[in-house]
Amino acid sequence: MQSVHERSMPLLGHRTRVLEVQGEGTGIVLLHGWGESADTWRPLLDELASICRRAIAVDLPGFGSASALARGPLLPQLDEFAAALVLEWGAGDPVVVAGASLGGAVALRLAERPDLPIAGVVPVSPAGLEMPGWFDCVERDPIVRRLLDLPMPVPSALVRSLVGADARLDPRAAQQDVVDAFAGDHGSRRSSAALLDSGRGLLPELATAPFDLALVACPVMLVWGAHDRLVPDSGSRGVLDALPATRVELIEGCGRAPQLEAAGRLLELLVAFPA
Repeated sequence: MQSVHERSMPLLGHRTRVLEVQGEGTGIVLLHGWGESADTWRPLLDELASICRRAIAVDLPGFGSASALARGPLLPQLDEFAAALVLEWGAGDPVVVAGASLGGAVALRLAERPDLPIAGVVPVSPAGLEMPGWFDCVERDPIVRRLLDLPMPVPSALVRSLVGADARLDPRAAQQDVVDAFAGDHGSRRSSAALLDSGRGLLPELATAPFDLALVACPVMLVWGAHDRLVPDSGSRGVLDALPATRVELIEGCGRAPQLEAAGRLLELLVAFPA
């Protein structure tokens, strides 16, 4: 059985951390969500390793161990980084790009580019189709603001609420170690404040028509947890109107993070896509 290999990699002027599985078949590129890192894909990568399917997950710029994003619009920077990853890692061969939340938005935006060798995209609970209100709640919470203004480490409970907000992971879940890794990435007041700043910058970009679906030519499969209360699957309607051939898959018994809560089912969907 293959194993998941971790390494550092330079890409497009950034230094990032890579989790990679060697194997056969169409390569799968995995993009994480806001406040997360490549670690969110570890359960799925283990599943992919068990069947020797080639895949890669990276820390996107501004998150995890990757170098910071530059000033200015953030989505275009993430787009260019992800596009460079597709070209370099895929070595010109078509790949499937799957992304969760913010990563799902980036995956769908990559599908608009005819210059990229993309076999299909799998946005998982993608941001940008319908905007959630959770960030505003965190941003405006007076306790959060007060704690972030203190010149001391941010309490771990707050860090967990910030970095876990996008996934809404149950702290009793089997993926506890992944949540702990996220908290470790944002264990200081500075890093937690930087996380809020990135969210503050991304929200208006995601809210102002971030997609041009008329340009999408590759197959699209949208995946949601059936019990996702944060980003509703009703956001799929606009994609289906523009791209009637789009598949929509709801995973029963699953909430915000299918890649953590239902890695086996997500594996089944990915390896059969595109049909």
